[in-house]
This record gives sequence, structure tokens and C-alpha cells, in this order.
Amino acid sequence: MALTPGQQAPLLVELLVEELPPKALPQLGQSFAQTVLTQLQAQGLVEASAMAKTYASPRRLAVYIAGVLGQAPARQLQHKIMPVSVGLDAHGQATTALLKKLAALGVACDMVGQLQRVNDGKTEVLVLDQTVVGVELAPGLQQAIDQALAKLPIPKMMSYQLERGCALPGWTSVSFVRPAHGLVALHGDQVIPVQALGLQAGRDTQGHRFEATCQPVHIAHADAYADTLRQDGAVIADFEQRRDDILRQLQAAASHVGGGVRPIEDADLLNEVTALVERPHVLICTFEKQFLEVPQECLILTMKANQKYFPLLDATGKLTHQFLVVSNIRPDDASAVIGGNERVVRPRLADAKFFFDQDRKKTLASRIAGLDKVVYHNKLGTQGERTQRVCAIAHAMGLQIGGMALAEQAALAARLAKADLLTDMVGEFPELQGIMGQYYARHDGHSETTAQAIADHYKPRFAGDELPTQDVGLVVALADKLETLVGMFGIGNLPTGDKDPFALRRHALGVIRMLIEKNLALEINPLINITFATFHSKLEKSQDFVREELGRFLWERMLVLYKDEGPNISAVLYAEDLRFWSEIPRRLSAVRAFAALPESSALAAANKRIGNILKKAGEVSAHVNPALFCEAVEKNLYQAMQTLLPQSQAQFNDGDYAASLQTLAALRAPVDAFFEGVMVNAEAMDLRLNRHGLLKMLHVAMNRVADLSRLAA
Repeated sequence: MALTPGQQAPLLVELLVEELPPKALPQLGQSFAQTVLTQLQAQGLVEASAMAKTYASPRRLAVYIAGVLGQAPARQLQHKIMPVSVGLDAHGQATTALLKKLAALGVACDMVGQLQRVNDGKTEVLVLDQTVVGVELAPGLQQAIDQALAKLPIPKMMSYQLERGCALPGWTSVSFVRPAHGLVALHGDQVIPVQALGLQAGRDTQGHRFEATCQPVHIAHADAYADTLRQDGAVIADFEQRRDDILRQLQAAASHVGGGVRPIEDADLLNEVTALVERPHVLICTFEKQFLEVPQECLILTMKANQKYFPLLDATGKLTHQFLVVSNIRPDDASAVIGGNERVVRPRLADAKFFFDQDRKKTLASRIAGLDKVVYHNKLGTQGERTQRVCAIAHAMGLQIGGMALAEQAALAARLAKADLLTDMVGEFPELQGIMGQYYARHDGHSETTAQAIADHYKPRFAGDELPTQDVGLVVALADKLETLVGMFGIGNLPTGDKDPFALRRHALGVIRMLIEKNLALEINPLINITFATFHSKLEKSQDFVREELGRFLWERMLVLYKDEGPNISAVLYAEDLRFWSEIPRRLSAVRAFAALPESSALAAANKRIGNILKKAGEVSAHVNPALFCEAVEKNLYQAMQTLLPQSQAQFNDGDYAASLQTLAALRAPVDAFFEGVMVNAEAMDLRLNRHGLLKMLHVAMNRVADLSRLAA
């Protein structure tokens, strides 16, 4: 049934292609759908509140939008042409400039008499009121599709030749993410005559390559798209529905195995597998139990990374000899599919076992010398030199935290930490560095503390990752990250924009988290100095430059880490007496409690005012002569300070920051009275200096826990 131009109907657009890159599929689908919707909204073909339904499978990108008009409604537009003085001559006739402007707008010259004179607040101008006919759906959708394809975040383009008989004549090269083979564009049950990538729109698409009940799949109506594809094409077009179906099947298969086993949780793997299949079917497979002698991290990684399988873990988190496969077909007899996957995974696991057995024939200590041949950075030397630096830093920090025993343990773990880079297993799977070092250290007879520290020194590996679990690993991890940060800043290799090849932002957050969450009484500047000294003049930048720039970088990362704290974190970081970052959580808690007090806003504003006065006064000594007081309000303030400041100081010294700030809150009334009752910058110099000294004493006390002025509105 034909639709009238202004009639609403659902719109369906599908682009059929060859298998799309799986990791990019969700983003491609969202971009395609959202751009089509945005373009149609901009042309008035759909309401601004309309939503787009995204479909994305390995072989198709599609979008469904309800309530799309066949033609956008007419619009009243008002064009400001030009000032009257420019457009009309002294006799009220059109000037050449006006006629040229009207011609450029496509307006007939006889429309001059219909121009309105409007005062725009500055001068009188000529205005043309026009009724613009709304765009029809076909050209509007064509523009939307063109824009959607142009804006797709394609990871890598490929070029291919169009077949003869396509919409474009002859042999023509087309560039797109994958070769396209079909285009569907339906407004209700009507085909919209649009083109894309040399394809003419129709209503036929392709279903599953092997399991569709018919080919091509005929889409009768835009509303029937998903159901028709599922029933006739054996395809679940909706990405989220496929993912949910896979997850449900994984859990059902694990329950069928029994014994409390569960599939490994990996959102990235689940998304990638969802992007690889159109009709998921989960199967249970097994491998020989002898492979379980290999560290499970190796087996899990090879199954996930190389085969996209889901390993099964028992109730304790230990790997079992069974795994789950997400197949794209559902045969009546799945034994051939299961057997094929089991044959494929066996050589992978055998390789892992071979690497593990071969690596254990040499000790980690014997591999250390080989690090001298591995280049870390052309300006910073080899991995061997880097290991020596990390050892020295770890030893120095270990002395500060736990004495000689911790220092020697940390130095030993640091010396062995990078040796697994030369093993076959890490050569095959770089993601296992540190983890394999832990296993090999145990095999070599090193203590569990040393083995654990080797694994932990890479932590945190990503945002939200756990920190090292014991002191030796903590010291080595901190030393390793500081060496990287100081080295890269020392050669001017700073992150820019979104480029951070050495993950310096992650390293910075790791340093901050370890200092804070592990409550380490270490100051950042001395740590930077210790680290800088281990490079022995290898760095291009000065120590002052590195300390200043790296300190600022860490500061910025701190603000990112505590971004939800708003001005509270700024107040804490700008405190007069913040030596150890480990105090930040307690100080933040104290500031939150202080900000909730009724006196907080007035004291924050007063503190800001005091800071401005002292800044203009220059160098001010916190010295007060009570004999110079001539006003009762300054005497009262001084007396209150004599009582409250020592109390607040004692609470601060005890680490009770909340109580220290709450004690200062009692100064609100005398502080307000002071500013109302005295002229701080008195003409008499002795009075002025005495009042400045009083304010300086108050300012120091108020900013000890946090810079309260930063809480002022």
C-alpha cells in the first residue's frame, strides 16, 4: 500500500556485507544507526525524541526507526537579507546588490515588493518570509545513508571491484570495511529507492549461510525485519539478544556439566564471540587432563586468545579439563563439531606444555645476564640496566619501609622480576610476564614471598586492578613504576593527547594508589630524587625539571582519581602540611565532615579573604603583640585562638583531622566580628603588622588539614 507524503511508518535500513571485524562490530553498529537517526531528525523526517534500534551481526549493519515521515512538513523561514540602506535606493527601488542577493537565494526579482522592513535593534533590515517545502524521504534517507557510511569508525579500509550489473556502470573500485552485497530500505512495506556502495535498495537480504530456510530472505515490512530474519534466515540480528542468548547457553551448559563448574567471566571475549556468530550454539568439549599440569593461566589464555573458547572453572576457581565452544551452526549430530574443536585445541595446549617444560630447564637467575642484550629504550639502555635501577630503588624504599630485611628481599625479587621476558612462554604470550616468573621462581626454590612479588610487581595492570598483596611485591611494583615514569620524563617522552605508548598514566595511578591505599609513609619528591639518581647522568632533563613535571603529572592523575570529590580534593592537595599522600583519605573525610557544618561556608569565605590580604601584604610573620590590640574584637579573636589553636594542633598531631577542623569551626563568630569591627590595613604600621600577624597565625592553623578557601563558593 502506497503511503501519502506526510504519513508516518517505521523505517528499516540494512547493509549486508561480508564478515565484519568482530572487535569493531558494536561500535560500527551504533555509529551507523545513530548517524542515520541524527540526519533524519535534522531534516525533520522524524521527531527529535525518536530512538533508533540498532542491529549488528557479523554480516549486517541495520537500523530501525519508528514514526518516520514520507515527507517532512513545510517550514516557515525568515531570511535577513541586508540593511534597507544597502538594498533600496533613495526612491525605494531595489539596488543591484539586493537583486544579486535574491538571485543567489533563488528568489524571483518580482518578490522585492514582498520583503518586510524589520528593526533588528541596530538598524532597519530587509527580511524575506518563505515557506520551504519539506524534504521527501528518498533524498533525505540517501543523504543520511551517505553520511552514516562516511562517518563509520572503520579500523581499516579495503578496496574491491563492483560486479557487473550493479547500480554503477562498468568496473568500479569501492572502498569500505568489507565488500557489501545487499541493501534493504523499507518505509513500512514500501522500498525506498536509495543507493549505497554501488547497490540498489530492495527488500531481500541473506540469512545464515548454512541454516536459513530460504535464500534470499524476503522482508515484507520494516516491522517484520527481526522476526523474519530469525524464522526464515536463522539469524539473531540484535547484538544484545545474541549476547544474552550466548550467556544463557554458557550457564546452562555449565550446569549440565555439574560439580559447581562455571564458565570464565570475560566481557571482552563474550562481546567478540557475539560478533562472530549469527546463530549461537554452545557445545561442551574436553581435553586431556595431563595438560592441567601446565599453569592454568597459560591454558586459559591460549583457549581464549587463539580459539575464542570459554574455559570451565570449578567451584574453587581451578581450571577443569572441559571447555565451552560457541558454534555458528546447530547440526542434529554435533559430534563432528565437538571433535573438530578438540583436535584444534590440542596442539595449542601441547605447545604451552612444551614451552613450560623447556623454560624450567633454566633458572630465572641464569637468564638475568641475557637481559643486557634486550633493548628497553634506545636512550635508557637495556632491560639489564633497567633491572639494576629497579633493584637500587627497591632496596632504598625497602630500607625506609621495613629495614634491611625488606630491602634485601625486595632487591632479590627486583633482580629476578624481568628474567621471564626471555622465556619461551612469555615470548609466545607477553600477557603472562610476571605470572610465569612466579611459577619459575617457585620451581627454582625461591621463597613464596619472592615468587609472589615477581607476579605482583606489574600490578595494578589496569584501572581497578588489585594492588600487590605483600610488602616485597609492593616495594618492587612501586620501584618499577617510578623507574618508568622518571626515565620517560627524563628524556622528555611525555604523554600527549590520547597517545601514551608507555602507559605512563596507568603507572602514575598505580604509584598514587599504592602510596595511598597501602598507607605508605613515603614522600613523593624524595622518591623521585632517589629514582633519578639511579640513571647516572643518562637522562637529558635536569632533576628539578623531572621533579616538577612529574610531580604535576601525578597531581593531575590524583585529581582524576578523586574527580567525584569536587573542591574537597583540591582543598586537601593544597594543604599547608601535606607530606604523605597516605593521609589523603582521612583528610578528605575530615573535609567532608567540616563542609557539613553550618559554620563551614563562612569560615571558608573568611579564609579566602585572609589569603588575599596576606598575599597583598607580602612577607608576613605569624608574630602577635597582644599589647597593641586596641579593639575588643581583636582581643576576643586572639583569646579564642589561644584556647582553640593548641587544641586543634594536638588533634592534628594525633591524626584526628576531623576533630581538628571541627575545633576550628568555633572560631566563626570571633572571626566574623573581627572583620566587621577592625580595619586590617590600619594606617599605623605597628597596628597593621600586628593584625597581619594575627591573620597569618589563623591562616596557618586553618590550612593545616586542608586549604579551606577552596571550599568557598
